[in-house]
Amino acid sequence: MGKKSIKENKNIYFESREEAGLTRAQASELIGTISESRLEKLETGKTALYPEDVVDMATAYKKPELCNYYCTHECRIGKDTDVPEVKVATLSEIVLSMLSALNSLNAQQVRLIDITADGVISDDELPDFVQIQHQLDQIDSTVESLKLWIASTIADGKLNKSRLKELQEK
Repeated sequence: MGKKSIKENKNIYFESREEAGLTRAQASELIGTISESRLEKLETGKTALYPEDVVDMATAYKKPELCNYYCTHECRIGKDTDVPEVKVATLSEIVLSMLSALNSLNAQQVRLIDITADGVISDDELPDFVQIQHQLDQIDSTVESLKLWIASTIADGKLNKSRLKELQEK
């Protein structure tokens, strides 16, 4: 392994390669689709990233969260449509967060039915509806965190991807 850079303001792709313990030459060889010189330009912001670059780096560095980072911080579509940033969390944190969000939503279930039954959300119903929407966003965020946890666990070789797919397809 080569020397670690002391450069400040490293971008996430630069840091991820270093965290994976790879030199640019090693990373380029492992990725297979990005030359060492292009990788240097991507890491220093001298050239634009393509989504394929990010997917390849995420796979090589075993950091699937790079894809979400790209979509939330660099991709115009993701930024314009407010793709939420997914937080890396432990399985227990994800489960507790999900249970908390589901419990909160259960408490609001009757109110949601009342608000939406007539197909119109009136001004007086709007504050409650927004609160319920936040709870739904929390559930969505937790589901996305679980998906990221699964992808990371597969990348680390701690979860059998083919067995998981087989069970999901049943």
